[in-house]
Amino acid sequence: MGREVNLLEHYPRSKRPIDERARLITEEHRAIARHFDERFFDGDRLTGYGGYQYNPRFWTETVKYFRDYYQLADNAWILDVGCGKGFMLYDFKRLMPNANVRGIDISEYAIAHAMEEMKPFVQVGNARELPFEDNSFDLVLSINTLHNLPMEECKQGLREVERVSRKHAFVVNDAWRNDAEKKNMLAWNLTGLTYMHVDDWKRLFAEVGYTGDYYWFIASNDEDVEA
Repeated sequence: MGREVNLLEHYPRSKRPIDERARLITEEHRAIARHFDERFFDGDRLTGYGGYQYNPRFWTETVKYFRDYYQLADNAWILDVGCGKGFMLYDFKRLMPNANVRGIDISEYAIAHAMEEMKPFVQVGNARELPFEDNSFDLVLSINTLHNLPMEECKQGLREVERVSRKHAFVVNDAWRNDAEKKNMLAWNLTGLTYMHVDDWKRLFAEVGYTGDYYWFIASNDEDVEA
């Protein structure tokens, strides 16, 4: 198994109190969000992002960190599992013009509305069955995506990340370290179907043979990074 490492430390963090939205979320909102359609990406904040548009402040510094941390070659092959509209891949291409980037997302809406520059490189797909050959990528990223699958499919998604990576992988999943964080997660979560204590995640990684790096989305009281 790889390392627990926060490679998102340069990703901007919102300072909205977590209970500001959590107290308003209903099961109907969660059901809508899990369609991952326009309502999730560009609809109301209670069902997703509340508008999902490119802004260089989000991924520019983080992709530099990924490149430097993994010492990626200029022509590295990079896969984003759960690529949305391709924002992170776009910043990779700006930073590394010779990189070979690919992305998949379960959302037909996101792929249809991907950045024009990224449309040749992204496609609709499911993490549980990645449409790529074994050992295809120097770096496979899956950030706040695999936890949206039910447990057995999440396990298969991790196996798939492992299968298509020939060198490095990094995943971020919903988790908690104590009862207070668990309470926050259960109130805040919109789309996740598999979420657990960090120690349980580590045991699951070992069970499925995932050897890449990992970190957590923790729903804390005063900040959040994703929908």
